[in-house]
Amino acid sequence: MSTENLPQSPEQPPRKPRVAVVFGGRSSEHGISTVTAGAVLGAIDRTKYEVLPIGITREGRWVLTADAPERMAITERRTPAVEEVAESAEGAVVLSVDPASREVVYSEPGSVPKALGDVDVVFPVLHGPYGEDGTLQGLLELSGVPYVGAGVLASAVGQDKEYMKRVFTSYGLKVGPYEVIRPREWEQDRQAARKRIVDFAGEHGWPLFVKPARAGSSIGITKVDGLAGLDEAIEEARRHDPKFLVEAALVGREIECGVLEFEEGPRASVPAEIPPPSAHAYYDFEAKYIDSTPGVVPAPLTPEETAEVQRLAVAAFDAASCEGLVRADFFLTEDGEFVINEINTMPGFTPISMYPQMWQASGIGYAELVDRLVQAALRRPTGLR
Repeated sequence: MSTENLPQSPEQPPRKPRVAVVFGGRSSEHGISTVTAGAVLGAIDRTKYEVLPIGITREGRWVLTADAPERMAITERRTPAVEEVAESAEGAVVLSVDPASREVVYSEPGSVPKALGDVDVVFPVLHGPYGEDGTLQGLLELSGVPYVGAGVLASAVGQDKEYMKRVFTSYGLKVGPYEVIRPREWEQDRQAARKRIVDFAGEHGWPLFVKPARAGSSIGITKVDGLAGLDEAIEEARRHDPKFLVEAALVGREIECGVLEFEEGPRASVPAEIPPPSAHAYYDFEAKYIDSTPGVVPAPLTPEETAEVQRLAVAAFDAASCEGLVRADFFLTEDGEFVINEINTMPGFTPISMYPQMWQASGIGYAELVDRLVQAALRRPTGLR
């Protein structure tokens, strides 16, 4: 029987890729992660993607949140929290760990769980431990869900300042002098550990910077000008991480450079310079996010200096096996040498953050930057690669 004259079913338009923006988390950077999520939610192209905002509370519960970027901004010098935008105080989101299914399920006590559909890619905008450090990336690898940014190894290396420096040194990148104090060393013989720090200061001079080994956004960092402030600085660092570093103060200009993954490989942005903030001892959390100390973009460097810091930023990206994006931070010393301070595999990503500003000055606006990162994640398989 001919089917020519039978009514035909209309063709269904192809489903738009579904992007889960995951934010918040258990680290001390919970608030700035929520701010970043608001910026991404406000910029992502809704004609091109479906969006599912998922927050992680400070206690680690995954929740559905309002798709309300305006409620995720810094107000009255205070960062927002996931709990303030959660759709329910008791509901929870679960991502399947079965690679054959990318389904997200939502459940509330006393109710039948609801399937929310498949997720095609996760945009994790978590900062710090339990999100930027390879833990979430490992879960997504187990689940078989593509995601924006660095993989498990690169995320872990990028989060741990000790191993980051070790990797860079092995690839010939210059790092500044530092000393690492591990939890067992501090807990078993505090006097010996403290003596190592004092001896380090005797060799490299004061001031020193005492830092949590696995934190970001300059949280928990103290500039120490002498012995009198050392113990308090150590306790502040250990409040965020039981492992901490002591770094010598480097005299030089602070230069940052963004790296972005393109189809043919990573490229560097124009660099930026962070001038010394007048109201702060150094470029700390308050200077970055609350007072929004402006950087200079592009940095006033010679063409040769610009080319060199761009080369080094891409070299750092490759050394740590990064993917997606990186912000590489350097000191340009008085003798004209670039010393790498650190990389951030998920840098501050609000429109006023340095990473988007550097790419804006390089010809890629914020919305396009978000789109390029999602597209890079969709191109890349999970698993060994």
